[in-house]
Amino acid sequence: MGKKTNVALDYRKKDRKKVIKTIVQFAILLIVGTLLYQAVFQVTSYAEPDHKSWTNEKGFIALSYFGVGRTGTSKLIAKNQLDEQLQALHDQGYVTVSQQDILDYYNKKKPLPDKALFLSFEDGRNDSALFADPILEKYNYKATALSYANKVGNSDNKFLQPADMLKMIKTGFWELGSNGYRLTYINVFDRNGQFIGVRNENQLPNKENIEYYNHYLMDFIRDSNMIPVEDRTEMEARITSDYKAMKDIYTKELGFVPGVYMIMHANTLYEGMNRLVSQVNDNNIRQIFNMHFNREGNVYNDQSAGLYNLTRVQPASYWYTNHLLMKIQKDTGQKMKFVRGDEDLFDQWQKLSGAAQFTENKIALTSPPAESGMLYLKNSEGNRDVQVSAQLDGNLVGRQTIYVRYDRKTDAFVRVTLEDNKLIVEQKKPGGQVQELYSGKLSDVKWESEDLAFNKASVYTKAQTQAGAPDEEEEFPTNIKNTRQMEITMKGGSLRVVVDQKPVLDNTAIDPAIGQGGVALEAQYSKKNKKDDIYDGVFTDVKVASVGEKETDQTVLFTNSYTGFQGAISRVENAISASIDWVIDTF
Repeated sequence: MGKKTNVALDYRKKDRKKVIKTIVQFAILLIVGTLLYQAVFQVTSYAEPDHKSWTNEKGFIALSYFGVGRTGTSKLIAKNQLDEQLQALHDQGYVTVSQQDILDYYNKKKPLPDKALFLSFEDGRNDSALFADPILEKYNYKATALSYANKVGNSDNKFLQPADMLKMIKTGFWELGSNGYRLTYINVFDRNGQFIGVRNENQLPNKENIEYYNHYLMDFIRDSNMIPVEDRTEMEARITSDYKAMKDIYTKELGFVPGVYMIMHANTLYEGMNRLVSQVNDNNIRQIFNMHFNREGNVYNDQSAGLYNLTRVQPASYWYTNHLLMKIQKDTGQKMKFVRGDEDLFDQWQKLSGAAQFTENKIALTSPPAESGMLYLKNSEGNRDVQVSAQLDGNLVGRQTIYVRYDRKTDAFVRVTLEDNKLIVEQKKPGGQVQELYSGKLSDVKWESEDLAFNKASVYTKAQTQAGAPDEEEEFPTNIKNTRQMEITMKGGSLRVVVDQKPVLDNTAIDPAIGQGGVALEAQYSKKNKKDDIYDGVFTDVKVASVGEKETDQTVLFTNSYTGFQGAISRVENAISASIDWVIDTF
C-alpha cells in the first residue's frame, strides 16, 4: 500500500511539473506571438498631442542620439539607458514636437508645448530603430531617423532601407532626416605628418593614428602641401554633385527628400570654414531642406536661432540619466528633478552637491558643470578606523575620489583619487594645505580604434601637419570607460591603498592632526575633456566598514553589493547577456 501511495505521489509531482512546464511554454509563445504580431501589424499608433493647449513661445530642446544598442558600446547607448532617460524627460513634462511644429514655430510664430523636445537618431542604423521604437510607443514620443543617402537602397542590413523607413513613417512615431550623402574625409594626415589624402570612413588605416583631417564638404581638396588641387568652380561642382546625388537617391528610393538635415561635421559651417565653401553648402542646403541642425553642443533653440542654424546635443553612450538632465539644466536654466534610484540606499547618504543615482549595485555621482559632485555617508563621521572598497567604473577621462576621515567642519581629510588614469593620494590637516602623499600613472587601458570618435575636423596648415601630433595630444579618447578595484584601509596613524589587488601604499604615515571624520565620494570632470564639463563618477559594489583591533573585525556601515542569491542571478544574467552580444557581433 505504501509503495502504491509513493508511486501515486511521484505521478502527481510529474504531472505538476508537466503542467508548470506547459504553462511556461505557453506564456513564452504568447509573448513571442504578441511581439511578432505587433512587429508585423503595428497595433500601436501615435496619438497627436493637443496643440490648442500649447503656449510656449520661448523655444525647445533638441537631442540627437548617435545610435542605440542592446547593451550599449562606446558609441551606442544601451536601450535600457535610453528608456530611463526618455522616462525622466517624460515624467518632467517634456513633449516631443514634429518637424512641422518646428517649421510653424519659426515661420508662423505658432507656440510649442511648455517643455518641447525635438528627438532624433542619427546614422540610419537598423538597431537604433529596432530598440528605440518600443520606447517611443511607451511614451508616445515622435522622433526623426536620419540616414546617409549612399546607404539607402544598397541592401546593407546594418542600415535602414527604404521599405523600413516608409513603414516607420506610417506608425506616426517616426519622421525622416538626413546626415548627408556619405561620410568621407579629405586632406588626411597621420600623426607623423604623412599625407593620406581622401578616404571613406571604412578605408581609413589605423584610425587612432589619424591626426589631421576634414570632412568632404568642409574644404577644398588639397595636396600634401595643403595647396588646393581644385579651383573655385571645381570645388563648387564637386560639393553640389554630392547634394544632387543625395537628393536623387532619396527621391528615387523614398519618393521625397527628408526635411531635416544635420551636416557632418557640426559647428563648422559659418564658423571658420572657407567662405566660398561655406557659401556653396549653404545654397544647396536651403534649396533642398526645410531646416538644418548645423550646431552641436547646446541643447536649446529659441527664435533667434533660425531654421538653418539650429543646435542639438548628442548624448554620449556613457551618460547616466542625471548627466543628461544636468546638461539640459545648464543650457536652458530650467530646474530639473534628478533621478535618485533606490531611495533606501540614497537616504543613507547626504548629497552635498551634484546629483546621485543609486541603481542596482552602482552609485552614479554626477557633477554640476565645472564643479564637483559629492556624497557624504551619514553614519560614518565618528569612525576613525575604516576600510572602504569599491570598483571605480567611471570614464577614464575624469576624476573619482574616495575620502576617509573627512571632517567637514575643519575640512581635514585623507583622499584617494583616480584621475585620467593616475592615482593620487593626498592629506590635509585642519587649517593646513593639501599635501600629496603619492602620485603615479596606472597600467594602460586597452581600447579599440572602433571606440574612437572623429571630432577634430578642421582647416589646418602645412606646418601643423609636418609637426605631427601636438605634445598635449590626448593619450586616449574621452569616451573610454575604465574599471579599477580600490581598497582603502585607514587604521591608527597609517594608510593602506590597494588598486587591482596590488598594494600601492602600505603603512604610510598620516598626519596625527587628522583625527576622526567620515567617508565621502566625489566626482569631477577633467580639463582634458574639452567638450563636456559634467562627469559621472561610478562607484560599484561599495562597502564601508569600521575596523576593530584586528582588520578582520569589521562592522559594515554601508554596502550596495549584490549578495547571495541576488549575486548569483546577476552573474547568470551578465553571462547570458554577454553570450547574446557575442552572437549578434559574430553573426
